[in-house]
Amino acid sequence: MKKEHKSTKRLTKKQIFEMLTSFFQAQPERIFSIKQIFHSLKLNTHPLKMLAIDVMEDMAWDDFLSKAGENAYMLNTKGQVQEGTFIRKANGKNTFQPDDGGTPVFVSERNSMSALNGDRVKVQFMARRRNHIKEAMVIEILQRRKDTFVGKLKVERDFALLITQENMFVHDIIIPKKKLKGGTTGDRALVQITKWPDSDSKNLIGEVIDVLGKAGDNDVEMNSILAQYGLPYRYPKRVEEAAEKINAEITEKDIAEREDFRDVWTCTIDPKDAKDFDDALSLRQLDKNLWQVGVHIADVSHYVKEGDIIDREARQRATSIYLVDRTIPMLPERLCNFICSLRPNEEKLAFSAIFDLDNDANVKAFRVVHTVIKSNRRYAYEEAQQILEQNGVVDGTGRPAPKPGKNGYKGEYAEQIITLDRLAKQLRKQRFKDGSVNFDSEELHFDVDKDGHPTSCYFKHSKDANKLIEEFMLLANRHVAESVGKVAKGKKAKTLPYRVHDNPDPQKFENLRQFSAKFGYRLKSSSTKGATARAINTLIEDVQGTPQEKLIQTIALRSMMKAKYTTHNIGHFGLAFDYYTHFTSPIRRYPDTMVHRLITRYQNGGRSVNKERCEELCEHCSDMEQVAQNAERDSIKYKMVEFMSNHLGEIYDAHISGIQSYGIYAEIDENHCEGLVPMRDLDDDYYDFDEDNYCLIGRRRHHKYQLGDPIRIQVANANLDRKQLDFTLADSPARNTKQSSLAKDRKKSKRKR
Repeated sequence: MKKEHKSTKRLTKKQIFEMLTSFFQAQPERIFSIKQIFHSLKLNTHPLKMLAIDVMEDMAWDDFLSKAGENAYMLNTKGQVQEGTFIRKANGKNTFQPDDGGTPVFVSERNSMSALNGDRVKVQFMARRRNHIKEAMVIEILQRRKDTFVGKLKVERDFALLITQENMFVHDIIIPKKKLKGGTTGDRALVQITKWPDSDSKNLIGEVIDVLGKAGDNDVEMNSILAQYGLPYRYPKRVEEAAEKINAEITEKDIAEREDFRDVWTCTIDPKDAKDFDDALSLRQLDKNLWQVGVHIADVSHYVKEGDIIDREARQRATSIYLVDRTIPMLPERLCNFICSLRPNEEKLAFSAIFDLDNDANVKAFRVVHTVIKSNRRYAYEEAQQILEQNGVVDGTGRPAPKPGKNGYKGEYAEQIITLDRLAKQLRKQRFKDGSVNFDSEELHFDVDKDGHPTSCYFKHSKDANKLIEEFMLLANRHVAESVGKVAKGKKAKTLPYRVHDNPDPQKFENLRQFSAKFGYRLKSSSTKGATARAINTLIEDVQGTPQEKLIQTIALRSMMKAKYTTHNIGHFGLAFDYYTHFTSPIRRYPDTMVHRLITRYQNGGRSVNKERCEELCEHCSDMEQVAQNAERDSIKYKMVEFMSNHLGEIYDAHISGIQSYGIYAEIDENHCEGLVPMRDLDDDYYDFDEDNYCLIGRRRHHKYQLGDPIRIQVANANLDRKQLDFTLADSPARNTKQSSLAKDRKKSKRKR
């Protein structure tokens, strides 16, 4: 071993180059981390490692290698012409994202062919210049991502302009006066492009499709967000008319074909403002140590037949959309809020997952059956939570209610709610023991007045009542997926849409491991999903209550992959389930309706459906889910800016929630509104962006701004058109702000609030 160590010291740069060339050419499709390369080539000393990194940087510069992230390389097997997505940036730093997910490449405006954000393009890589970044030139626009845009009209004497909200165009869209459809200056409008830029003209020409209304009106702004993402802001009248014709009567034949749960105690637990109750729980005791829990789901597929007009509309939408002040439903209102909704004291058709659970919540029997139910009680989450707490449950501890006194538990159907809570907590405990990742969910919530204007802003945390419902939905989704996907060895499973979640990005996970080690936390890397998840959970627990809590939790979250729908099952990393699907929300998610239909088909002896067609639908649903989330985030941003526009000049305690080369994102501790402190406001020094360590560092004074750090900000500007909040620093280490003046600022801000 000592001999080998000495011999490696004598390697020259040329020898390292030859070793690396042979190494990568032998495995052309693989990505290798720097650590793997060092180990494989037995580069054991620091000088050799540094020399190898220099050589690989040169090889990447010459396009022999491709960088896969900051610390990984692979052989470059691609040509000089590639296809991918054009990403247009407001600051002019446009990029080309290759289809294979490789490193983005800079595209200057003069080489963009006026491509728009999201367009599919073909590019040619330009000759490299020493000490210059890699550049590409758009040579063909293959497909426009969209041809309609939302903006504000500005009507001139001879023509009109659409000033877009994205602010991503070199030129505004020109609209001939006769194509305005009655729009006037200040109106929000939806415009379709009729002429794209070409070699003769760089102008975009369009026509108004719909005038949404005056900018600033709440309904107009919410509809503008939907239109901006190509989402429907009106429900088609013909689809609503089709829903009105549906016969909602439950016949004797329907009941005869189903298991009858009408006499079994059943309840729904939902948000207090919900109308679409698509899941209910039933409970009955079978014997001293055995409980039957029914997870009853609205039987949408009984009323909506595949391929009919309602189904086609639902398939296109793929999901309901939840903006701050409204829901844009996937199904017509008569179906989602009335016929299918599991409302109390009404007989309803359901598709149900029935579990026999012992006192330790072990599943002793399971079946999926069509049922008819009648809910005894509709609870809001707050009502169910109150029943738990008034009977001794301490939220967040994971402990069930103590045994009742001689007068029993307090509250309507309290014994049933408390039993369900106890079983749910045992399911949850086992799930985390098996490796489920423990990120407690929270969502920003606004209270709005009758005109839709926000009056307060706060985070809503999941309490025990929310977790009760969550555990039984997870249980149903898991077992339904297993009932189709888990087959005997040698047999082929029938096609089903799965909800999958891949392992964390290896490079991001390694970054998390290295970064947390700087604070003394050890994150064990492992080849198994469960062990990796348990390591993340241990890290999250270790940092709780420490100054690094927000920082490390944020980086851990960013290492996670996105969940998606697919027919190719790889399991769900975050939940530590080998099989998982979406079965429990067919009113608001199309994949759940797909699963209902397929389970029914297979129960009736039907053959497996076409996998390719099903995969196409899965991809569409995943895409629409992402679009809906973007629209929801934009509605939150708009309300956030609207809310803070009444607090200009006020000073708040905050923490750094994001670091970019152009500034610091800060989240106010009191109300969780987020804004940007632009780099120009950090005028006490010249700051360098350290992307690997999530911080900005001053060159002269070495002051550091790091993700998660507490700061004090002042609200400087609230731009509703751009949905952007601007902050300035209320105090800075270089400004030597006096403590007395800081105290005055605090008093003023408290009085204003």
